[in-house]
Amino acid sequence: MNAGVQLNALDPNSLGELQRLARSEGRSNEALRAASKQFEALFMQMMLKSMRDATPQNSLLDSDQTRMYQSLLDQQMALNLSQGRGTGLADTLFRQLGGKDEGAAGTDALAAPAQAGQTGQGGKDGFPLAGVLRGAAISAAARRAVPVQARAEAAAPAASGDARAAGGGVLEAGFREAIQRVRQLGGAVSDKVRGFVAEVWPHAVEASKRTGIPPAFMVAQAALETGWGEKQLRHADGSPSHNLFNIKAGSAWRGRTVDREVTEYADGRPYAEAARFRSYSSYAESFRDYASLMARSPRYAGVLGQTDAAGFARSLQDAGYATDPQYADKLTRIIGGSTLRSALAGIG
Repeated sequence: MNAGVQLNALDPNSLGELQRLARSEGRSNEALRAASKQFEALFMQMMLKSMRDATPQNSLLDSDQTRMYQSLLDQQMALNLSQGRGTGLADTLFRQLGGKDEGAAGTDALAAPAQAGQTGQGGKDGFPLAGVLRGAAISAAARRAVPVQARAEAAAPAASGDARAAGGGVLEAGFREAIQRVRQLGGAVSDKVRGFVAEVWPHAVEASKRTGIPPAFMVAQAALETGWGEKQLRHADGSPSHNLFNIKAGSAWRGRTVDREVTEYADGRPYAEAARFRSYSSYAESFRDYASLMARSPRYAGVLGQTDAAGFARSLQDAGYATDPQYADKLTRIIGGSTLRSALAGIG
């Protein structure tokens, strides 16, 4: 990035110079280059975040504080990398926006063909950064990272000439839109996942009042046990058992049951075992029974009141809730993962 725009992940005002360039210099090479490099930095942040989410977080030093520090470090790392040669995405964006490398021969030949309603030089009919997402020069990987809805909106032409502003206004507005879309990419979840979380959330809140366990922790455990509701135990006729926590039916259970062959672990090795599970009439009943189990059974005394994700997951595994040696790690990742956070963000 040019020497006039120095970005800091910790400073909310560090984009001030970039905004000034967008307003005052519009489509100058300097402004276009700065905007392109910042977009590349955001794209790199998204990739780093995806890699972090896919990495097990079971270190003794792992906590909300260390994860926040790691996130800020990744942001600054992406910003610093984009100021150098980067991945080449910024150069492609720069040319796609109509920028020219001074003194470089043959630059026009590298630019993508102009689209309908656009000029190859990015003049008064130039397009905002949203249009870059549909440019031929963007790699297939970048295209797959953009949600379908975002691509459709980017491809839609302006309704009239009034909807298109020239110069700095277009660049600044398009740049803000591009930043917003990139920041939302990591939180995209399916409608089924979002619907599952919304459906069970009120019951988790009620169970939390009895156990002191944060409702998000219980929703995450239900997601782990049932694959976000998609793989819950069902009766032979296909009707759901509503058993969100796969609680087995002991000799004292008098309700309906579901028989299944399941995978258990002994000394870290899996084996198949026939088991009988409880069946409920609703998710509300499932949460009530789970809360009762946690509150009444002495073996789960260490689980009650846990407010640390790793501590909650480890307490469950230590109490023998599951035999899978990776159970605590899996549950911790779901609790701290972007899927659950994004699904919960839509709940009022």
